[in-house]
Amino acid sequence: MPYLLVLLALFGFVAASCGDDSSSPSGSTAATTAAAAATSAAATTTAPTANPAVTGHITVFAAASLTESFKALGVAFEAASPGTKVTFNFGASSALVTQINQGAPADVFASADTANMDKLTASGGAGVTGTPVTFATNKLEIIVPKGNPKNITTVNDLANRAVAVVTCAPEVPVGKYTQQVFANAGITVTPKSLEPDVKGVVNKVVLGEADAGVVYATDVKAAGDKAQGVEISDNINVIATYPIAETKHVKNAPTSAAFVTFVTSSAGQAILAKFGFSAP
Repeated sequence: MPYLLVLLALFGFVAASCGDDSSSPSGSTAATTAAAAATSAAATTTAPTANPAVTGHITVFAAASLTESFKALGVAFEAASPGTKVTFNFGASSALVTQINQGAPADVFASADTANMDKLTASGGAGVTGTPVTFATNKLEIIVPKGNPKNITTVNDLANRAVAVVTCAPEVPVGKYTQQVFANAGITVTPKSLEPDVKGVVNKVVLGEADAGVVYATDVKAAGDKAQGVEISDNINVIATYPIAETKHVKNAPTSAAFVTFVTSSAGQAILAKFGFSAP
């Protein structure tokens, strides 16, 4: 009899234990499963879509006035996209678009005006992928040697034949803009020389080979303490518009597209602003 009681007691304990297994642990497992499912659903809903990895080398043809700012953009882009390398070719937009149309290996083209970008997209041009995007604007400014020895205060002073003035050739964007400024001011200026790009004008003034030149405001800023600027009144000044696009010669499309996106991003715009460019 005692043996039977022990067996009955033992059976009751096991039954009770099995009852606990079917309620408590399975309930805990259900809760855990539900939580995991909710977490998975949330992750599926809120996780950002990964961008395709960008890597490799690209070549960017850019207007000479973008030299300092685009070098900084290149460094920032490479840091943000490890495994990428950006090589630049700077020059007059007119010369660059000619090179691209003749087959030069440019992945991206950044122009100092829309007219030269149009030459790339026009019939017979190399073409671009997508629509060019305006990423910055600029204004013209008179650049003079440090100390402004000729005491130039307005654009009208450049009409004085005693002042040696250098400008860019008319086919270069800044040269075309300069002629528009002179026309707006109603003056005739006979340049001492016509430079192939805006950096040529800056160098002539910095080296003391000219009394004044007309460049972009950003070029005066880039010259630092080697020169100084004289502002041009807004009522006669010209706003330069800068578009950027991938060319149809592009060999590394993902990285080129990522670079264009970076230039137009808040980070890219902050770098351009640091160098004196205004937002489009």
